[in-house]
Amino acid sequence: MRTFGTHGPVNPEDHYVVSRRVEIADFIKRVKRGKYIVIFAPRQTGKTTFFQWAVDALTDDTDDTYFPIELNFEVYADYTGSDFYPSLYERIYDEIEGVFKKRGADLSEKLSDFLKNTEINDQVTMLAFFQDFGDFLRKEKLVLIIDEFDGIPRDAVNGFLHALRSIYVQRSLRKCPYSIGIVGVKNVTQLNLNRSISPFKIQDEFTLPNFSLEQVCELFGQYTDEVGQTFDPEVLENIHRQTAGQPFLVNRFAQILTEEMNIPKAETITMTHFSNAHIEIREEDNANLSHLMANIHKDPRYKTLLMRIVSYESGVRFNPRDDNISELTTLGVIGKASDGMCEIVNPIYQYCIMQAFKPTITDLSRIT
Repeated sequence: MRTFGTHGPVNPEDHYVVSRRVEIADFIKRVKRGKYIVIFAPRQTGKTTFFQWAVDALTDDTDDTYFPIELNFEVYADYTGSDFYPSLYERIYDEIEGVFKKRGADLSEKLSDFLKNTEINDQVTMLAFFQDFGDFLRKEKLVLIIDEFDGIPRDAVNGFLHALRSIYVQRSLRKCPYSIGIVGVKNVTQLNLNRSISPFKIQDEFTLPNFSLEQVCELFGQYTDEVGQTFDPEVLENIHRQTAGQPFLVNRFAQILTEEMNIPKAETITMTHFSNAHIEIREEDNANLSHLMANIHKDPRYKTLLMRIVSYESGVRFNPRDDNISELTTLGVIGKASDGMCEIVNPIYQYCIMQAFKPTITDLSRIT
């Protein structure tokens, strides 16, 4: 039986999943237009799973139009630029072989010799490699997906982005890579770089939204179809309301209700069950709420800002040019409400933030 996943990427063989069909179609449409796509979203929002699915869809393209390879820069956080590029090439080499293997094809002798005799030591040799590799692709178009882009060594960022820009502005239809997706937690504009060198002016920002109510119902509906246990519709509405569709929290609610509360499978899950699960999820120290706590304590100034945001008397107008507001937004803590004010992104986060910053009683005479 499948389960609800809260650790790492999920897959439909082992987990109940939201298909993200509309979002994947949107992403692939941008790839086909040759866009350089910048995706920055908080952790545990399902972006890694999403882009693995997108890469699979491009790899399985029946016309073999696209040649997608996926890289992860998380492992390079402690590297220097001189160590980064040779290791990057090893990963690119492995990914190229992997695409051929998945398609049941072999590398030509000429391509194999080229890959074995090529080195990447800096952004210039990387640029040369992509130009030469493009000649082997014939009609195919290389699509490069870079996950955890924030892990790139600081001394490699400038040169790397210069190379991406150089590739992008080439007018030839043979530009290689044809499309690039940069995936990370921070926004590229927060990397303190010269704005003239990056995908700042050429990026096509892609937002991976939280689950809609319909998607929450789709997720729980898979469990009902497989197990037979039903949910009061009000339960699903309240799960979506309390989490605002945050993928980890939605799946964590599901785990508690279907795996940990020992509710008989023949019994409908009701609002009474929801209330108990709601209390548990707000009080536990799960991975998502631990990230939240770590993020809001990163800077002492966040406390004042967050307490003003939750205040009904004052509030804070959303200003994306304010450094603290921008940081908390990219960390997935706050967002822009319909009235233009800042808001905590979901009620569970708001509860936890108020608990974290509530005044400590120091007057012992007040304790009864």
